[in-house]
Amino acid sequence: MKPAETGGHLEPLPGQLLLPGMPDPDVDPSVGQAALPGLDDLRAPGPAGDLELAAVAAELTALDEDGSRMAAAIRGALDMLLDGQHTGRYRWEQLHKTEKTHAGTLVEIALARSLRLADGTALDYTIAGADVDCKFSHRLGGWMIPPEADGQLMLLVQASDEDGSWSAGLLRAAAENLSPVGNRDGKRALNDRGRAAVCWLHHRAALGENALLRLPERDVAAIFAPVSGQQRVNELFRRAQRMRVSRTVVATVAMQDDYMKRVRDGGGARDQLRAEGIVIFGDYAGDQLLASALDLPRPGPGEFVSVRLARRPGRPDGGGPDAYARSVRLDGADWRLASPADPVDPAPALPR
Repeated sequence: MKPAETGGHLEPLPGQLLLPGMPDPDVDPSVGQAALPGLDDLRAPGPAGDLELAAVAAELTALDEDGSRMAAAIRGALDMLLDGQHTGRYRWEQLHKTEKTHAGTLVEIALARSLRLADGTALDYTIAGADVDCKFSHRLGGWMIPPEADGQLMLLVQASDEDGSWSAGLLRAAAENLSPVGNRDGKRALNDRGRAAVCWLHHRAALGENALLRLPERDVAAIFAPVSGQQRVNELFRRAQRMRVSRTVVATVAMQDDYMKRVRDGGGARDQLRAEGIVIFGDYAGDQLLASALDLPRPGPGEFVSVRLARRPGRPDGGGPDAYARSVRLDGADWRLASPADPVDPAPALPR
């Protein structure tokens, strides 16, 4: 059985683990050619055997096999920290040092709520009867282990909006896995052996995308330039076409309590951009089908995808570049994705 490929990275299939001693799939592509071991390898005698770690890994996998709940919790914690609706921030670098320090607490709480993890006796969680401490780092491998966690199980979580990825793995904080010298608080980093010993539950999986980080800086500057929140949202959907745009990004750009009103029909961006040929698909089932029919990213819950449409001039007769273009029928006409050369036609209203 081979790992699945996600977003350019080799990912374990649901229920599989990247175990200690295995090559990093981002470093050694040959990982994709070999079968991945399972939990039995952790139960085996010898250095790799750790029954308690195996039980915790199995419990977390059972709670969230595909990692979707963990991913949503991490995404929510980062968004709460940035607080874009009130600050306009969308990058990790825009946070104050004290806020970055607080990120670990928010991620810890978000995971506990999402997975319904019980409080630990001395550490953060009780999972499969074991005390587990949760540590978050913006940089892969950058965790700092406190003295009270020495010898204990660690749930190591990492996420980066810039990379668009997140990871979560388990490690026994044994002395041989930690640097010999700590900082002034006694916290120690992982050494090379410790980084190699992490048992990955999810490794560089896709993190919910922040469209503002994928746009050129000149486009982001143009989006934030208008004084009006409505005009900023309009500019967002003009410039972030054919990309998933989350509610959080809309809130960050609008910086208003009623930010969703800036998108909706009845005076929002959907109405105001129609004259420019731009439609905004949302998470309605019908919108999702239309987006898929046009080979666009399918908007998920709380997401939008904007695009400019052009009329398709009659049924194709087998000739010309339009013959094989995907199209959808709206308001009695066929519409396809517009090219820069297409004239601007007012866009059709989406069915509701």
